[in-house]
Amino acid sequence: MRTLKRRLGDETGVEILEAALVLPILFTLLLGIVWFGRAFNIYSTIAQAAQQGAIAAARPTCATCAPGNPVSAADSAVVAVLQAARLDVSLVSAPTTAPANGCITTPANVMVCPNVILNSSTGPLPQCDLVSPNQAPPDQCGTIVAFRYSFTSNLPFTSLNLQTVVMNAQAQTRTEN
Repeated sequence: MRTLKRRLGDETGVEILEAALVLPILFTLLLGIVWFGRAFNIYSTIAQAAQQGAIAAARPTCATCAPGNPVSAADSAVVAVLQAARLDVSLVSAPTTAPANGCITTPANVMVCPNVILNSSTGPLPQCDLVSPNQAPPDQCGTIVAFRYSFTSNLPFTSLNLQTVVMNAQAQTRTEN
């Protein structure tokens, strides 16, 4: 009986048991922080890419694109930002719905809506050219750039492991004169 009592009161190996119980939880928490940080970094990058694409498309001239082609300027700017951040451009997809009338989808699946009325409260945004001659031209003509990016999380021991998250990016800017 004494030997049994002594063995039950012995704490040899308890540290190993505690580590075996706590380390997987700590490891999962640490990986969750890393993957959430990566997802936030990707979201920030695609938002910046959309903004740079809208700015490039709204400029009256572009040194690296064909004259009067805002679509190729936006496409080039978006691809350049994504490649600079080492994001896979093949994971870009076009939005399911067009934010405005007259949108064009580029070869890189970036949707560019040039020369649209920004901040319109009437459904899909109309083209600035289609304003009737009786009306004053709108002062908020601009360009909208939109796309989606797929991100696959890798968080073992959770239900989020290998789940694909689709992030939307959209930016608009006024046309420069």
